[in-house]
Amino acid sequence: MCESQTKTLIQQHITFYGAGAMAEAVVRGLIARQVVRPQDISMMNRSNVKRLDELQQKYGVQVQHNDDAKMELLKHSPVIVLAMKPKEASAAIKKLAPILSDDQLIISMIAGLTIRTIQSLLGRPQAVARTMPNTSSTIGLGATGLSLSKELTAEQRQTVLTMFEAVGTVTEVEEDKLEILTGISGSGPAYIYYMMEAMMAAGIRGGLTPDQCRELTIQTVLGAARMVQKTGEAPSALRAKVTSPNGATQAALEKLDEGDFFETVISAVHRCAERSREMGAALVEVPSREEY
Repeated sequence: MCESQTKTLIQQHITFYGAGAMAEAVVRGLIARQVVRPQDISMMNRSNVKRLDELQQKYGVQVQHNDDAKMELLKHSPVIVLAMKPKEASAAIKKLAPILSDDQLIISMIAGLTIRTIQSLLGRPQAVARTMPNTSSTIGLGATGLSLSKELTAEQRQTVLTMFEAVGTVTEVEEDKLEILTGISGSGPAYIYYMMEAMMAAGIRGGLTPDQCRELTIQTVLGAARMVQKTGEAPSALRAKVTSPNGATQAALEKLDEGDFFETVISAVHRCAERSREMGAALVEVPSREEY
């Protein structure tokens, strides 16, 4: 093992209870930035052995297939990240309840699942960090919102911050603001990808090659984001600078306004937040299942 691999920022074992796309994004980011050694990360899911084997081969993490081994690992892991599908969360958390100790940290990445609901399902005031990362964490450019329960120690809080700061930016908010944050940054990459799809489709219809459209669109979106970041100017100010009266850009923006583009985006963000709350409320009503 090379020397750099021994100097990780987090020395504790982290268990990802769920192994979907978001869990993989965070794990890949943590390993790539040497925050945690691969052997100090375990991943498990309900029954998809092929998926776990794939993750083990790609990242060198530990995986568990046997139910008894899973529970033993969860019992002793200092940090447990809830990353299963929302519909599986209630049963999985209830199954954790009898095996947890007071000093274990629960980190949830499940949309809509409140700290209060998690503690209620556990039947105890466990230390819980509720997070909402996005998939850009994979390349260290994630944007993560988080809220922390009062039970976290200073060390546990630092563990959460270190995990997610290593894969992007972190914004700590009051929990009642986490849904709207989800609508902006948690699901936000999908809105941008959708816009990029449309831009590339327009270019292809106009006669450009797919490769040309892809390159131009990527660089345009990347450049626009960096301009906002580097100049510190408001997007509205930068937009005004490139919009000449009666010019081509103004004509394009007027076309977007015909479809109420601005308000549609706002509505999309708020609908995302609303749906997140709906999913969280539904979790409270889900009966316990024993199959996880």
